Amino acid sequence: MGRTTGAVCRLCRREGTKLFLKGARCDSPKCAVDRRESPPGMHKWRRGKQSDYADHLREKQKVKRYYGVFERQFLNYFRTAERATGNTGEVLFSLLERRLDNVVHRLGFAPSRPAARQLVKHGHILVNGRRVDIPSYLVCSDDRIGVKNRPKSVNRVKNCLDDESQQVPDFLEMTGADPPEGRVSRLPDSGDVSIGIQAQLIIEMCSR
Repeated sequence: MGRTTGAVCRLCRREGTKLFLKGARCDSPKCAVDRRESPPGMHKWRRGKQSDYADHLREKQKVKRYYGVFERQFLNYFRTAERATGNTGEVLFSLLERRLDNVVHRLGFAPSRPAARQLVKHGHILVNGRRVDIPSYLVCSDDRIGVKNRPKSVNRVKNCLDDESQQVPDFLEMTGADPPEGRVSRLPDSGDVSIGIQAQLIIEMCSR
């Protein structure tokens, strides 16, 4: 996941949609997308139709910022998906959804992907009983994602699990509560992405 040191609400405003980079704040009245419809910047937004290239670019940037990956890492995912058998878009989004920081967030262990990245990097997360501190680690089907059984780790996660608004997607399931643990029941696909994505625009741009 790429590290953004500036105001992340600007990223959501630029893409014109909620990327859920600040957890519960994105669902509150304080959300910048709901308060300001215009993109960030001191100049007024130019009127007129957006170019075809801009449509492709904005879709790619939206996905990169949603998952928190930089350009080179995203292109590596795309090249892997391009070489794989099957639909390139399906494989691409399956790879992105299988990232450990994304899975930790989707299980409800963290309020956002940046927070999930921090949990993983600080060694609070276990995969099949072993500590994994690499946010880009790709989980597989039947992998068990758990929290280290110590008060400091469990308390951080339980504060997020108390939020009932966050729902676990179909490709994941909760299997334990003390300490919290989940399981990857199947490999994810593009239908499991929680925001609207036009995969064809991304494939057309990255294939140039």
